[in-house]
Amino acid sequence: MMANDFIILLPNIVLALIVFAVFFFTARTIKRVVRRLTRSRRQARNLGMVLGRLAQGATVLAGLFIALSIVIPSLKANDLVQLLGISGVAIGFAFRDILQNFLAGILILLTEPFQIDDQIVFKDFEGTVEQIQTRATTIRTYDGRRIVIPNSELFTNSVTVNTAFENRRLEYDVGIGYGDDIETARQLILEAVYETEGVLEHPAADAIVVELAGSSVNIRARWWVEPPRRADVLDLQDRVLTNIKNKLTASGIDLPFPTQQILLHDQTEATDGDRARQREGWPAGQGEIPRPRSVAHALRHLAEQTGRAGAENGADAEKTVAQQDA
Repeated sequence: MMANDFIILLPNIVLALIVFAVFFFTARTIKRVVRRLTRSRRQARNLGMVLGRLAQGATVLAGLFIALSIVIPSLKANDLVQLLGISGVAIGFAFRDILQNFLAGILILLTEPFQIDDQIVFKDFEGTVEQIQTRATTIRTYDGRRIVIPNSELFTNSVTVNTAFENRRLEYDVGIGYGDDIETARQLILEAVYETEGVLEHPAADAIVVELAGSSVNIRARWWVEPPRRADVLDLQDRVLTNIKNKLTASGIDLPFPTQQILLHDQTEATDGDRARQREGWPAGQGEIPRPRSVAHALRHLAEQTGRAGAENGADAEKTVAQQDA
């Protein structure tokens, strides 16, 4: 009985498979056509991917409906809609994370916060966007690794797009000695920046004092480059810093190492509040400023006091012996 029913339905099953196969390959063709039409336009590339995938999914779903109708003629459209509704709720609970990534991927492809070939920074990852899929986005790091990031993470967290604009500003802090003239050093830094090929004249570069550090006066050099690709940025920064260093040293500007000064405070509590007797590291007051003393001076003074005390003790001992002999 079952064999007879299967033989009766066999022509319908074969026809349904043929119809579904036609719709399946038609869906793939539609997807390729949509992507080919938008491939030449960078702004519409992501939108073409979304439309192509949606068209493919809708075409496959329509083919599935028609194939089921051929196999089961008694199956009505209302039954299919109810079946899809119940199945959709169950699938939604079972694959909540997958659907969340899918919806986030659709929104990313539509809103285009970044595009393919953009260089982005996401948390600890930085690289070039390779693909924006409906589930995840893949980036290629600068050291040749592939990172797969779920779209829901990208959509709900901050992403830095380094190539969002044509120009990008770079900066670096240069420390000069406290005895050097700031304006002279500033002018030399700007000359070195503008002499580097690849630095833009507009917007203009600048050099500003940003910190009076412990060992140096820090001047921040800022300049603009185009295009802002990672390799170009590193190459141009290397040449700019080389020119700055060579020009400053050739002009006698000091590039000091970090140094530390140790002040020895040998005052007692009784004299600590006397501003006239304070030395380096404390306000000297309006009176006479005490002369600085070094560690060698203190050791020499201690040796002199020790020798003087020893001589006095020797003289007292000789005097005592003389009195005893008398």
